[in-house]
Amino acid sequence: MDYAATGQEALSRIEGASDLETVEALRVEFLGKQGSISGLLKTLGKLTPDERKVEGPKIHGLRESVTAALAARKQALEDAALEARLAAETIDLSLPAPEMPQGSVHPVSQVMDELAEIFADMGFAVATGPEIEDDWHNFTALNMPESHPARAMHDTFYFPDRDAKDREMVLRTHTSPVQIRTMLSDSAPLRIIAPGRVYRSDSDATHTPMFHQIEALVIDRDIHLGHLKWTLETFLRAFFERDDVVLRLRPSYFPFTEPSVEVDVGYANEGGRRVVGGSGDAPGHAWMEVLGSGMVNRRVIEAGGLDPDEWQGFAFGIGVDRLAMLKYGMDDLRAFFDGDVRWLSHYGFSALDVPTLSGGVGTPA
Repeated sequence: MDYAATGQEALSRIEGASDLETVEALRVEFLGKQGSISGLLKTLGKLTPDERKVEGPKIHGLRESVTAALAARKQALEDAALEARLAAETIDLSLPAPEMPQGSVHPVSQVMDELAEIFADMGFAVATGPEIEDDWHNFTALNMPESHPARAMHDTFYFPDRDAKDREMVLRTHTSPVQIRTMLSDSAPLRIIAPGRVYRSDSDATHTPMFHQIEALVIDRDIHLGHLKWTLETFLRAFFERDDVVLRLRPSYFPFTEPSVEVDVGYANEGGRRVVGGSGDAPGHAWMEVLGSGMVNRRVIEAGGLDPDEWQGFAFGIGVDRLAMLKYGMDDLRAFFDGDVRWLSHYGFSALDVPTLSGGVGTPA
């Protein structure tokens, strides 16, 4: 058999292939299971050893040359197709980039940032403390006696171990221990907020075992309830972005403040949700309690290492999650911590929605 002529014919047909489909068809014709060159390889088994020594190299050489030609022609056609595509396609660089999937800022984180922005404008610093607290900082230093209900197992998560001073350890039930720690470490005067997670054994539509709280503490000379009321009005009007927020202060009792006041705000029901604003005594309005506050108890000031005859102050605390619910219309606190992406997509905030007092601390219009 004239292998040279057979090879020349195959190479000529491969070189003349005008598309990838033709190249594939020729590969099957020559090298497929039933291909002509594959058939020649099968005939080697019928030859004598001496004949195989002569015919084998010729047939293998033919297969290798055809294989190389097919690969080269395929590559050439692919390169030509790419060049044609690049020449025909254009990119309009003036078009905006396609939107990419992105996460969202949780409402609690957003409200924390809003509160920090508001209080920073009033000269407050942010103070933090441990979430695992000892009994002294969490209760005793805050003038809570051994018999206080907050110490009961049904309200507080206790640890089985004690600290080096043999004090019981708890998951903090409020961020008030930060006030004691800051007074002991920084002395006075002080103007701080203490945001963070707190823990209580409670769970329903408006309570969860873990929630977020922010407390404020001011310690200085000649501080009185008028300073507290002004601070609360300024804070709540900035947060709800309304100048008509009206407060009502009611006498109350907290062991760590004396005198103590509960703070109510006026609101109205609009579209099935509570909207803060206006006097609670106005037609169609009512009062709603939002936080507790008061003048810091003398015993708490003493526990913080200060002289209560020289220093006075006020403090207040409010639930961050509840503020978020009031401002942004959520109705179930448990959804805050379910991790439902649909809920987060609906109520979440863009990472670029940074709260500013000049631009508005809430959602953009």
